[in-house]
Amino acid sequence: MPAPLPYEYLPSVPALVVESDDITDGERLGDLHVFNDWGMTGQNLSPALRWSGAPEGTRGYAVTCFDPDAPTGSGFWHWVLFDVPASVTGLPTGAGTGPEFKGLPEGAQHARNDYNRKEYGGAAPPPGTPHRYVFAVHALGVDKLGVDSDTSPAVVGFNITANTLARGLIVPHFGV
Repeated sequence: MPAPLPYEYLPSVPALVVESDDITDGERLGDLHVFNDWGMTGQNLSPALRWSGAPEGTRGYAVTCFDPDAPTGSGFWHWVLFDVPASVTGLPTGAGTGPEFKGLPEGAQHARNDYNRKEYGGAAPPPGTPHRYVFAVHALGVDKLGVDSDTSPAVVGFNITANTLARGLIVPHFGV
């Protein structure tokens, strides 16, 4: 039985529409978005995402990617981007991938992911059952979360949840 999605246990919020030309809900994650270390040979680029339908009062966004199926007991954070300005409604392919972060909005910050890097880190599951990668865009009622890039993903996630007005998901999978 697969692990539950973490958002199933959080307070219900309205749906935000999240779309991508790079990833599709329920489909296999392409090699463009797979890690390029730990024996993986992907290109490790964050996917293009765009969103709409944010409720009135939205002052900022956060974008996250979480693997609930990682054999850790606590999942695995692949991407934790926050303090995205409310005027932004999308990110191009590779915006979350360093070192230049081309397309990353001014003021947006990365928290350290579970690869210990402040950027997007692609899929790299152990052999076996495919893992799900929960790409979430969170519309927030604050423009800044009040944390910095050295804050753990769990604490950033706590602050995201406390300020979420709406959320949208795309959940592709990947396995080796």
